[in-house]
Amino acid sequence: MHPRSLKTFLAVARHRNITRAAREVHLAQSSVSDQIQSLESELGVALFFRSRHGLDLTAAGEALKPYAEEILQLADEARIAVEATRGTTTATVTIGALETIATVKLPQWLAAFQGDHPEISLRLKIAGSDALLRQLEESEIDIAFCFDKGGLDERLARRTISAEPLVLVASAEDAAASRPNDLAALAAMRFVVTETGCVYRHLFDKAFAETGMAAPKLAAEVGSIGAIAGLVAKGVGMGLVPRLAVAEALDRGEIVELPWPGSATTASLVMIWRRRRVQPPALKLLLEAKSFASLRSAGDRPRHAVSSLS
Repeated sequence: MHPRSLKTFLAVARHRNITRAAREVHLAQSSVSDQIQSLESELGVALFFRSRHGLDLTAAGEALKPYAEEILQLADEARIAVEATRGTTTATVTIGALETIATVKLPQWLAAFQGDHPEISLRLKIAGSDALLRQLEESEIDIAFCFDKGGLDERLARRTISAEPLVLVASAEDAAASRPNDLAALAAMRFVVTETGCVYRHLFDKAFAETGMAAPKLAAEVGSIGAIAGLVAKGVGMGLVPRLAVAEALDRGEIVELPWPGSATTASLVMIWRRRRVQPPALKLLLEAKSFASLRSAGDRPRHAVSSLS
């Protein structure tokens, strides 16, 4: 069983579709089909069957899947172990991050790291949380920076870097007119949120769930955190987001931070990487760097906050 065929098999299992799998592994659809057929011939069993949802794994496919994942991981670790014998850390570390974190946090951290290790090149990819985790599993990136959603695969390791405050934001007009001095009053307000599945939506839903109340009414669902700041500034609704995500809008006075009428809530900014017997030397240096030790959030004081709404 060639690792290339196993990688293709896992891509088809994940996407349940030849076309999407071909796009992921950068092959023609016919090549993906040929590799799957060759693997099935080698094993003497069908690995997929067609259902109304697409291509589903047979019992044999389900049995192969964890072994395919382990074989590919061992091949990756073998390559890393051999490279480590060269006695040099000259390499590239590929970093994945949410756009907000890449813009606000990473420039300072990565500059400090590269100042200490100029021999290491850095490559940065921007994606959503789910895509970052998939890219980690596929070794497309070495490490991811995102907000913690919990429920990590045991093959992944996680370190909390900072606790970022979640802040309640509104337009200046709404801030002057509204009086959400308790959670019940806040639940009656309308909010602008990101789409279901986005980590920012997860943080929003979790914050209200922890109060024991149902989530409030939604004024709009949008595709980016930047759109939330823009719509909040125009009075479409309120927002509840990590402060770092709207720091520039707060600094410009386009939106106003209001006191959260409950216990303070935060979002854990984490770095996530694959567990390995041997880590790539360059990644190991990054994991050990002071820049990426647990850090205190830069935004501990509210900016443009309304001190009292009574």
